[in-house]
Amino acid sequence: MKPLLILLVVFTVVFYGMKIAALKTNIAFAARIAMSVMLLFTAWAHVAFLKGMMLMLPEWIPFKREWILFTGVLEILFAIGISFSISRRLTAWALIVFLILVLPANIKAAMISLDFQRASYSGWGLCYLWFRIPLQFFYIAWVYLCCFQIDSFDKKGYPSK
Repeated sequence: MKPLLILLVVFTVVFYGMKIAALKTNIAFAARIAMSVMLLFTAWAHVAFLKGMMLMLPEWIPFKREWILFTGVLEILFAIGISFSISRRLTAWALIVFLILVLPANIKAAMISLDFQRASYSGWGLCYLWFRIPLQFFYIAWVYLCCFQIDSFDKKGYPSK
């Protein structure tokens, strides 16, 4: 829930900040900045809530601590990569794949009622999936739209060549 709030608040602040500063408003730019800030926040959570995040991984995965830290580093790299046009498309595809690949860990966490922030089994449980699964697809759509689609339309809304 906190990452979604960060995503939406940063998007709103950047978008309306551009309007107030009389700059050309760019929805895709504001959306990429917001996604980058959200990714930096979630990367920080990999360190701050390491113990709880490790509990999200299946028992058969070795080196849980290293995997969690590695995925946190990946999120930092994704935040940087979507910010630059030279790396945006490749990074966006990698981020979309990443978001798909981490969904099972979120499903497992809900199945065992994991509260990863407290590293306890007092979370929302399976009802959380009604929110979390659509949220994951929302993040995927956000990345796709702000890194591929929105920039490819001209001022009148027609696809540019």
